Amino acid sequence: MPDALHSAIGAPRDVAAIDIGSNSVRLVLYRLEGRAIWTVFNEKVLAGLGRDLAATGRLSVEGAAQALTALKRYGQEFCDRVAAETGLRIRVLSGEEEARYAALGVLAGIPHADGVVGDLGGSSLELVRLTAGEVGRGATLPLGPFALADARGFDADRLRETIADRLETAGDFKADTLYAVGGAWRTLAQVHMGVSGYPLRIVHQYEMDATEVLDTARLIARASRAALEKWPGLSKKRAETLPHAALVLEGLIERLGLKRIVLSAWGVREGLLYEALEPDIAAADPLLAGSSALGARQGISPTLPGALNGWIAPLLAALPPVFDRERDAVLADAACRLADLGARLHPDHRVELAFDQVLRAPVPGQSHAERAFLAVAVNARYGGSASTPEAATVTRLLSEEQRQGARALGLAIRLACDLSGRSPQLLVNARAGVKDGALVLTAAEGYADVLLGEQTRRRGKALAEAMGLKLDIRSGD
Repeated sequence: MPDALHSAIGAPRDVAAIDIGSNSVRLVLYRLEGRAIWTVFNEKVLAGLGRDLAATGRLSVEGAAQALTALKRYGQEFCDRVAAETGLRIRVLSGEEEARYAALGVLAGIPHADGVVGDLGGSSLELVRLTAGEVGRGATLPLGPFALADARGFDADRLRETIADRLETAGDFKADTLYAVGGAWRTLAQVHMGVSGYPLRIVHQYEMDATEVLDTARLIARASRAALEKWPGLSKKRAETLPHAALVLEGLIERLGLKRIVLSAWGVREGLLYEALEPDIAAADPLLAGSSALGARQGISPTLPGALNGWIAPLLAALPPVFDRERDAVLADAACRLADLGARLHPDHRVELAFDQVLRAPVPGQSHAERAFLAVAVNARYGGSASTPEAATVTRLLSEEQRQGARALGLAIRLACDLSGRSPQLLVNARAGVKDGALVLTAAEGYADVLLGEQTRRRGKALAEAMGLKLDIRSGD
């Protein structure tokens, strides 16, 4: 990592979290690079600790045995040392704390989230209000699959009545958007992706229309457990709890008047990490932080992204808005931070590999449409054709206007990089702007021969055509 960026974000840190829930026990290792949070290892065991809580009020004997085995697997030497020196202390979160940390986790990955967070665990559902990025009050309801277990067996209609009764007190959480947290709902989203033929299999910030979710939930509720177990990627233990989760989501849509569901892969664990960050780091945009961390690994000059962003700003101002002006500026900034992502990739495969990295990188703070937008921009930055890799995915996620805007952004970055040899010191001696239907390129006195050669003309012509302009190259300011 370049020294300037390294000092700006602080030394990278490694953090481990062992999360013991009523359904799963999970070990997650994180790498923190300032505001950028990377998951480097993630292992879970569906132990089902809370499977018998509703009937006996006690943890499942079988589940406890599986949980203890998992904890030993997660570091016997470490556990022995902690037990010998301090005694093992497990922090038990109250329902209110769990709701708050789930909401903080959502905000860590989706900073402008506004609506209600629903964190579904094995035994309970935590609801918490989010308003303009602020965490409001929360509530805990006995709506986890284990809390809904019925000795008489699974009966969808009877379960709907129980869920409706337990949601009676949730009316204050009415909202347009539910931010769904929890493994069961992530699985439901994956089912929805399969049913709808969705091409980008990334759960975080996957959006579903409430009407479509109702159809998927009812499909799951009608399926037998034997049928669910045959579905690709669905484990037997998840097949057991998925119908309950689907019916709870159905009940929430009807009770809260939801219009859309947004999945959050970040929840309680990430909320705890987010709370521990220094305030100035926590306030950073996760998309920009992630793009910086991803791009910086290529060894580029730490000042190049800022120089690129400033240089292309007059060109982008001449383009129509793509998302909105404020968001377009953030995406342009992110694209500049990714400008050298392909530097160490094989030139014969650079376009495809860089496109795929940007489209699928575990960087939060971006919608799926924005992922596609940045991937198209990076494709153009490396000379990829307008058809792009994975054309069907791009067409599904972006309008024609958005695709054109992304391509123009990428071509502007390509022009700036190739004109200057990716040198911020040289880039300041050239200017680009739009005037009288032309893309105008100029150089400071004495720099025209260095900066405005044949390659600059080719790059400028490609950008001008993408913007519907003529190209005008002048030798002086």
